[in-house]
Amino acid sequence: MDSSSDIDLHKLPQHVAVIMDGNGRWAQKHGKARVYGHQHGVESVRQITEAAAEMGIPYLSLYAFSTENWNRPAYEVTALMTLLVQTIKNEIETLQKNQIRLQAVGNLDRLPRATHRALERAIEQTQHNDRMTLILALNYSGKWDITQAMQALQASGADVTQDALEQHLSTAQWPDPELMIRTSGELRISNFFLWQLAYAELYFTDVMWPDFRKDHFKQAIVDFQKRQRRFGKTGEQVS
Repeated sequence: MDSSSDIDLHKLPQHVAVIMDGNGRWAQKHGKARVYGHQHGVESVRQITEAAAEMGIPYLSLYAFSTENWNRPAYEVTALMTLLVQTIKNEIETLQKNQIRLQAVGNLDRLPRATHRALERAIEQTQHNDRMTLILALNYSGKWDITQAMQALQASGADVTQDALEQHLSTAQWPDPELMIRTSGELRISNFFLWQLAYAELYFTDVMWPDFRKDHFKQAIVDFQKRQRRFGKTGEQVS
């Protein structure tokens, strides 16, 4: 069901973060290898990116590869990195056409050389696009982010304060996510944006990522707009 008519374009979240979960289980459900699910998840990435841009959401973050994902079978990790390179190269034209700027967060130096180079090239080619910023979290973990921020803060000699720490997070240049979506029915945030999600609205759906489409994304936005965001205040104070 199309939820577009229910969306208030004046109350959109400025930043949506997505944990794209369920690729492997979706593939197994279809009697295929796990990589098959990741391949079909690319279409979901395309649809959700287009939906966010069409609505006017300024920032979209996708949890593409966590530091823990290195523990998966070697063949799956290799296939994921190969798919990532292919997808980045294939989607450059679409990003340019839709004026979407690509960015990335995480310990990127540990990525395979080909992956890192393709990523850097795409970031450079799209750097002047200004319709929306698409942020890929690659070799990322929330604990890593906070740790590296603390190390940078201590090296600077500045006082350790909340504001100072936030300025050293890998996401410092962007607003914190207001909405986090996770697919496939899992009810956790899996070491993703631990600091940044402190006051985000969390939305969980049983739909697996390869089946997640624009209407599912729009329904998450509708659900977000129905919530009252109090930030510690009472309902009467914010109404």
